[in-house]
Amino acid sequence: MNLTQYYQKIKEVEEAIPDAEAVVVSNQTEDGGKAGVKSAVKRAVAARMVVEGHARLATSEEAAAFRQELAAAYQQGLETMQSAKVQLTVLSDGEMKAIRSVLKGK
Repeated sequence: MNLTQYYQKIKEVEEAIPDAEAVVVSNQTEDGGKAGVKSAVKRAVAARMVVEGHARLATSEEAAAFRQELAAAYQQGLETMQSAKVQLTVLSDGEMKAIRSVLKGK
């Protein structure tokens, strides 16, 4: 395939992708690529991956399931962060001196 055909094919695939972002499913490749891994990528990257044979476009069902998984993971991450919040108390110099004097007296 010459470069003109290569870039024309990328352009055709990119124009066929309706959204700015596409979900792709990886193919197994000789250089160690693992099949079945879903990723959300920009339209241009998705087109290049499809033309080069590294991935295929996900079906609408696969894309919807992937986006639901991402949303669930994001929500779980938010909940984890909220439960791990650390509360800090700021003490004035006077309060610190009072605490130190009480501790020295023991």
